[in-house]
Amino acid sequence: MSYQVLARKLRPQNFDEMVGQEHVLRALINALNGNRLHHAYLFTGTRGVGKTTVARAFAKCLNCEEGISAQPCGVCSACVDIGLGRFTDLIEVDAASRTKVDETRELLENVMYTPSSGRFKIYLIDEVHMFSKHSFNALLKTLEEPPPHVKFLLATTDPKKLPVTILSRCLQFNLKRISVTVICDYLNNVLNREGLSFETSALRQIARAADGSMRDALSLLDQAIALGQGKVIQSDVELMLGSVSKIRLFELLQAIMSNDAAGLLQALEKLIELAPDYENVLAEFISLLHKIARCQLLPGSIDDDDEQKEVLHFAEELSSQDVQLFYQIGLHGRRDLPLSPDPREGLEMTLLRMMAFRPAALTKESRPSLPSGQGGFSQQPAAPAVTPKPVAKQISSPDNQPTEVKQKPAPNHSTATEDAAPDDWKGIVDNLGLTGLPLALALNCEMQSKQEGVLTLILSANQSQLNKPSFIQRLEQACCQFFGEKIRIKIETSSGVSETPANIQKRHVEARQLDAENTILADPFIQEVCDKFDAKVVKNSIQPVDDGSVE
Repeated sequence: MSYQVLARKLRPQNFDEMVGQEHVLRALINALNGNRLHHAYLFTGTRGVGKTTVARAFAKCLNCEEGISAQPCGVCSACVDIGLGRFTDLIEVDAASRTKVDETRELLENVMYTPSSGRFKIYLIDEVHMFSKHSFNALLKTLEEPPPHVKFLLATTDPKKLPVTILSRCLQFNLKRISVTVICDYLNNVLNREGLSFETSALRQIARAADGSMRDALSLLDQAIALGQGKVIQSDVELMLGSVSKIRLFELLQAIMSNDAAGLLQALEKLIELAPDYENVLAEFISLLHKIARCQLLPGSIDDDDEQKEVLHFAEELSSQDVQLFYQIGLHGRRDLPLSPDPREGLEMTLLRMMAFRPAALTKESRPSLPSGQGGFSQQPAAPAVTPKPVAKQISSPDNQPTEVKQKPAPNHSTATEDAAPDDWKGIVDNLGLTGLPLALALNCEMQSKQEGVLTLILSANQSQLNKPSFIQRLEQACCQFFGEKIRIKIETSSGVSETPANIQKRHVEARQLDAENTILADPFIQEVCDKFDAKVVKNSIQPVDDGSVE
């Protein structure tokens, strides 16, 4: 007997065997059990989500010899013939190959005749959006008032192309894309039933590549089984899909985060040896940045155990601004990839942009620079940072004589005393040098006391997800360095926290914005323009700048 592909072999024969479309199945089951049947049903959704499968299972329910039920017997002649595709009263039509109006009229000529063996005569029209305008017109009247023994089951991937006159005469069910978790669990069960060995990470890659289509997932699984000679392993799936291991992506991001241009190019060379799909590599890199951004807001949101540790590491080390910048540069790079002379150059340039335009990189001691006599980048030691001297400002006195005002010297960290006041917490946080989630933890705390090496902080209740041991440890290390002594941090949670550095900064920004808006609105020239031209000032367009002026 010839081999049957998994997508056909495992096609569900009834509603109980289907996965991922519970909202559609529940509606159909309730209609069948309550005998509230419509004459026309429209199933929409992307390819491979089960539109035709639902329609065939529904046809079984309608024509089962045991009676109309949501659970057909599966053994009567009607159920068996429908499953084998030879039931005479189930007319399956591919609209893509029958677009002429004459063919549609010929098809509908037999509507008036009663079914030969079944309870209902069922017309299953697949890709119905391919019908011509005249074909829809020919179908319209029959679809509106069909004989009681006729049911229409329509399926399409593009319901927007259907006339509204057709849509209004059907019950429409939208089949959703199947989630990665559901596809992965289903593939797991399939391989266990088939007795084949596999790696869970490989199944997850196949589920992502299927893009919500169970049929595509089973087709990819067939290909992976053939490639691995009966085994589904991650390396084979990566080779098959043109994707790369997460380790390679972590190496690229680590090099960008460390501002290591030489390390970045070295990691790219390793990746290029695998001859991957460069657009797919960039897409996976963007997806990794998305996971990091989610982890920064909600540390427990990572459900993939294989990469949870690394994602948490990058979430702590990178600032949210860097992650958002990298994500945006990645999106633009993926859009421009077809325009680059070579896809490899496009990927490389996108990653180099992330390093070059990272704001934090401007203040680092190491910057990527071109070495003399060598191709590529290398790290050159930067000149030591020069501490600027306080600059004397001049202001006008009442007698218009310039008066010199000296700036206050910067606070010395080594002079921090045991009796640090709670009001000093914002200034302390600004000098701890924290980034990422540990910085978010410090910004959302209010300092209660510092006694005998114990720093007690009150964390805002709506930020309780930041109360993680790893974040506290990083904060303790920074405080030890700042105070010059061993510090242990004790964190309590309260809903009445208001004087956190984050709230103080927010109030400061709002106050500056309000002051800037009032300044603009009080300007005589602005008032004159508004009066003469009946104009209005758009407040959101007013932006205060650092020097105190208004843009």
